[in-house]
Amino acid sequence: MPRGLQLTLIVAGLIVIGLLLFYIWRQSRILNEDRLRQKKANEFQAKRRSEMIESIRIIAMAVEAEQVEHSEACLRLKGLLDYVAPELLDQPPYRVFQVVHEKIRHMPTHRARKATDSGLIKKMDKERFLVEQQHAEEVRTAAAALRHYRFD
Repeated sequence: MPRGLQLTLIVAGLIVIGLLLFYIWRQSRILNEDRLRQKKANEFQAKRRSEMIESIRIIAMAVEAEQVEHSEACLRLKGLLDYVAPELLDQPPYRVFQVVHEKIRHMPTHRARKATDSGLIKKMDKERFLVEQQHAEEVRTAAAALRHYRFD
């Protein structure tokens, strides 16, 4: 084989090896970035879950101390439990959060409440207070159980 052809093949081989090394290096970098991104996402989700569990416990303590209306607590706890442990909403004693939520979810809150006619607000408040009275003991029992529940 002529010497020029050998050198040409060697150079072509070195170029291919260089291109392959560059491709491997780039893919490795992409994989490392993906792993780092996934790790950060997992840490964020774990922190968010921990904060939600802390919020659940704080709301449960507020219910026990009669510092929050039961209807508001049920709305908030149901929303938090939907993310943290949705299976609890189907189990006693926690089912009451779902029941109360279903009965009052049609009522406006925040800005919508301020924009609603005051006569309608009074009527809905009456309905809400009735629901709270009907389920007061169940809500307190569920809140006490939830405060001590171990979220794993």
